Amino acid sequence: MNERIDHVVINVAQSLDAAAEQYRRLGFTLTPRGHHSLGTSNHLAVFGTDYLELMGIESRNAGKALLPYPPGLMGLVFKTGDSAALWQHLSGQGILLQGEGPQPLSRPIRLDDGTESEARFRTIDVDAGQVPNGRLFFCHHLTPELVWRPEWQEHPNGALGIAEYAYMTPEPRATARILEKAFGSDALQAGRDQVSFTAGPSRVCCATREALAQRYGIRVDLLPSEPERALALTLNTRSLAQTRRALADGGITDYLEIEGAIVIPPASAMNVLLAFREA
Repeated sequence: MNERIDHVVINVAQSLDAAAEQYRRLGFTLTPRGHHSLGTSNHLAVFGTDYLELMGIESRNAGKALLPYPPGLMGLVFKTGDSAALWQHLSGQGILLQGEGPQPLSRPIRLDDGTESEARFRTIDVDAGQVPNGRLFFCHHLTPELVWRPEWQEHPNGALGIAEYAYMTPEPRATARILEKAFGSDALQAGRDQVSFTAGPSRVCCATREALAQRYGIRVDLLPSEPERALALTLNTRSLAQTRRALADGGITDYLEIEGAIVIPPASAMNVLLAFREA
């Protein structure tokens, strides 16, 4: 199986305009707004082989589309190039999945030259009850050339790709069990208060609230209130000096620097604990 992160999803609910403006201030180049066939809308910050997605619901779709999760990180998405075979594998491992098979999804794409096309995907969602306050799913890109485009991959903050996705949980080993079922135990590294999983060049970490607060140098009381949820996203950057310049240009001053990383508190990143490290 391909154990690589495809993208992560940030739920911005009905604040998509504000989220796009804030992430531009944080130094990201964002794609034009897209609209899914299921009623949600988005902007992407596209990196080398992965991306982050700001997902929300425009007022015209309020009541039609649903994002039943707290604001902030809500989705971890792995790549697949064969969604039909993956469905069989995951089912065979006893993982509960939604629906009867891979689900089609599409959205129009407006390119910088003014032309339009349609990005098409197939997704496999793990049953919602298995991931408190979020989603775990797999994405099969049928039109990857419409997502990973050079004009969208250069960011003023120097961001190059996803280094780590961190999930806050009181029981890290129990939470990581679903990844163990999907990918096997060889990629798991267990510690006293955290379990991490190697996903190609990235890492998925399940850790306690206290462990994550200590790692990111932030007070526990500044973290979101939910006891279990996706919490933090660390990105590789070309240089921290470039990241600092972009933050200064955006008027972002409330960041921390700890152990070679720049850390943006949740209040300044749409409820995401966002960090940058030099690649």
